[in-house]
Amino acid sequence: MRAIWLGSIVLAVVLPMSAMAADGASCTASVTEKKLAGAAKTSFMKKCEKDATATCEAAAVEKKIFGAAKNSFNKKCVKDAVGAVG
Repeated sequence: MRAIWLGSIVLAVVLPMSAMAADGASCTASVTEKKLAGAAKTSFMKKCEKDATATCEAAAVEKKIFGAAKNSFNKKCVKDAVGAVG
Protein backbone atom coordinates (compact mmCIF):
# COMPACT_ATOMS: atom_id res chain seq x y z
CA MET A 1 0.00 0.00 0.00
CA ARG A 2 2.82 2.39 0.84
CA ALA A 3 4.50 1.68 -2.52
CA ILE A 4 1.31 2.71 -4.34
CA TRP A 5 1.11 5.94 -2.32
CA LEU A 6 4.76 6.80 -3.04
CA GLY A 7 4.28 5.97 -6.71
CA SER A 8 1.36 8.38 -6.96
CA ILE A 9 3.46 11.15 -5.39
CA VAL A 10 6.25 10.54 -7.89
CA LEU A 11 3.77 10.69 -10.78
CA ALA A 12 2.25 13.89 -9.43
CA VAL A 13 5.69 15.52 -9.44
CA VAL A 14 7.07 14.04 -12.66
CA LEU A 15 4.06 14.50 -14.96
CA PRO A 16 3.91 18.32 -14.77
CA MET A 17 7.66 18.51 -15.34
CA SER A 18 7.45 16.13 -18.28
CA ALA A 19 4.68 18.29 -19.74
CA MET A 20 7.09 21.24 -19.66
CA ALA A 21 9.75 19.10 -21.32
CA ALA A 22 7.30 17.97 -24.02
CA ASP A 23 6.78 21.58 -25.04
CA GLY A 24 10.38 21.84 -26.28
CA ALA A 25 12.48 21.08 -23.19
CA SER A 26 12.42 24.69 -22.01
CA CYS A 27 10.70 28.03 -22.40
CA THR A 28 13.65 29.35 -24.39
CA ALA A 29 13.52 26.39 -26.77
CA SER A 30 9.79 26.98 -27.26
CA VAL A 31 10.41 30.66 -28.06
CA THR A 32 13.00 29.68 -30.67
CA GLU A 33 10.78 26.97 -32.12
CA LYS A 34 7.77 29.31 -32.33
CA LYS A 35 9.99 32.13 -33.67
CA LEU A 36 8.63 34.64 -31.17
CA ALA A 37 10.15 38.12 -30.89
CA GLY A 38 9.52 41.42 -29.15
CA ALA A 39 6.47 41.75 -26.93
CA ALA A 40 5.21 38.25 -27.79
CA LYS A 41 8.52 36.74 -26.66
CA THR A 42 8.55 38.78 -23.44
CA SER A 43 4.96 37.86 -22.63
CA PHE A 44 5.53 34.17 -23.37
CA MET A 45 8.69 34.05 -21.24
CA LYS A 46 6.98 35.77 -18.28
CA LYS A 47 4.04 33.35 -18.41
CA CYS A 48 6.30 30.35 -18.86
CA GLU A 49 8.49 31.39 -15.92
CA LYS A 50 5.41 32.00 -13.77
CA ASP A 51 4.03 28.56 -14.65
CA ALA A 52 7.40 26.94 -13.98
CA THR A 53 7.65 28.68 -10.61
CA ALA A 54 4.21 27.40 -9.61
CA THR A 55 5.04 23.86 -10.72
CA CYS A 56 8.38 23.91 -8.90
CA GLU A 57 6.80 25.32 -5.72
CA ALA A 58 4.23 22.50 -5.78
CA ALA A 59 6.96 19.93 -6.34
CA ALA A 60 8.94 21.28 -3.37
CA VAL A 61 5.87 21.06 -1.13
CA GLU A 62 5.12 17.51 -2.27
CA LYS A 63 8.73 16.51 -1.64
CA LYS A 64 8.54 18.23 1.77
CA ILE A 65 11.53 20.45 1.05
CA PHE A 66 11.74 23.56 3.25
CA GLY A 67 14.03 26.50 4.03
CA ALA A 68 17.24 27.02 2.14
CA ALA A 69 16.93 23.64 0.44
CA LYS A 70 13.53 24.68 -0.95
CA ASN A 71 14.96 27.95 -2.26
CA SER A 72 17.82 26.11 -3.93
CA PHE A 73 15.48 23.47 -5.36
CA ASN A 74 13.09 26.11 -6.75
CA LYS A 75 15.89 28.17 -8.26
CA LYS A 76 17.35 25.16 -10.10
CA CYS A 77 13.93 23.82 -11.11
CA VAL A 78 12.84 27.15 -12.62
CA LYS A 79 16.21 27.65 -14.31
CA ASP A 80 15.93 24.21 -15.90
CA ALA A 81 12.35 24.82 -17.04
CA VAL A 82 13.07 28.27 -18.48
CA GLY A 83 16.38 27.33 -20.08
CA ALA A 84 19.25 29.57 -21.05
CA VAL A 85 18.00 33.09 -21.69
CA GLY A 86 19.72 34.80 -24.54
